[in-house]
Parts: sequence; structure tokens; C-alpha cells
Amino acid sequence: MKLLRQIALVAALATTSAAALADNIVTYTIDPTHTQVSFSWSHVGFSTPGAVFAEVSGSIEGNQDNPEKSSVTLSIPVKSLDSHVPLLNEHLIESGDYFKSKEFPDVTFRSTALRDVNREAGTFTLVGELTVNGIAREVTLEAKLNKAGPHPFYDNALAAGFNASTRIKRSDFGMGKYVPVVSDELDVRVTVEAVEAGAFKAAQEKQKQAAAKAKKTVKSKKAK
Repeated sequence: MKLLRQIALVAALATTSAAALADNIVTYTIDPTHTQVSFSWSHVGFSTPGAVFAEVSGSIEGNQDNPEKSSVTLSIPVKSLDSHVPLLNEHLIESGDYFKSKEFPDVTFRSTALRDVNREAGTFTLVGELTVNGIAREVTLEAKLNKAGPHPFYDNALAAGFNASTRIKRSDFGMGKYVPVVSDELDVRVTVEAVEAGAFKAAQEKQKQAAAKAKKTVKSKKAK
């Protein structure tokens, strides 16, 4: 009986390993220069101002064979928020009425499920855990794949990009000041561009070397 159990265990592990190997998985690094998270709200019903987070980092585990097994993680520094109004930026980031940026400097998102994949339309539903001010809530985003394929600026390395949107309540994250005069609901829009991790890293190193070379050249000219 013990031998049979061992054989069964080995067989199960072999099957699991074979299934894992069968999936074509690509790890992408999110390109912060072409990725944005923006949101808007109703201000006393008179206007619909908005703001954008200018710095976004993260990664995507893209399962080419089984897209529903793919995953996304994002990290956003609160300090990168820009409403294009300096005084409003300061109030949103520093006052403590909204973001508790000193205690919780980052907004994070971690996907937990990818559902309703429509390969033909390129649409899917992304479910995940959004954490703001240390408060985690489940959110659901309706997403669309914009493009997947070789990226001409990264030596034709694999790349992928998508747009997504959702509506959340700011009061769920401890930011309920002036609700309901200023709307509780925030309309959130995300656009993401991501490049195969190895190619992205190589490109970053190449840029650093080029910058260091240019700096050295400038110093050399000044010395003369």
C-alpha cells in the first residue's frame, strides 16, 4: 500500500509539472513612462475635475495559453499625484484629509482573478485587492487588451498593453471628507504598457550607460 501511495504521489507531481510546463508564461515589466492611473469626481455638481498618478510600477505574469491564470501587480507612490493645481495637490497629499501619505506612502493593487476572457474582442474582467491608506478592498475593473506582440522600441521584444476602468467609493478607503457634497464615487481609468522583463531591464541598463557616457563627455569638454 505504501508503494502504491508513493507511485500515485509521483504520478500526481509529474502531471502537475507537465501542466505547468505546457503553459507559455511571459513576465512583463510595466513601463512607467507609458502607464497612467487617473481618476475624476463630481465637485458639488458644477464640474468634474480629475487627477493622475504620474508614477506607476509593477509587473504582469502573462499566461499566453490560459489568460485567466495571468496576474497583475501595481505600486503607486501617493506623492506622484498631480491634479495640475499645486494647492490641491498639497491638500490631497499632505493634509491627511484624504491620503495618509506619511503613514501609507503607496497605493497598491494585486489581482486575484481574471474572468470573462473574450479572446476575439480582447476584453476581460480583472478582480483584485486595492489598498489605499492601509485599507484593502476588492475592486473589479473592466479591461480591454489594446495590443500584444513585438515592441519596435525594445528590439521587437514581447510587449502588451491594456486599458481598464472601474468606479470606487473613496469613503471605503478612509477619504470621506465632504461626502456627499463632493461625490463619493471616483471614476478610475488605467492605461498600461508592459515589456518582457529581460528586454526592459536591458534597455534600462543601455540608457544608464548612455547617460553616464554623455555626462563623462560633458565633464571632459569643460575640463578643456
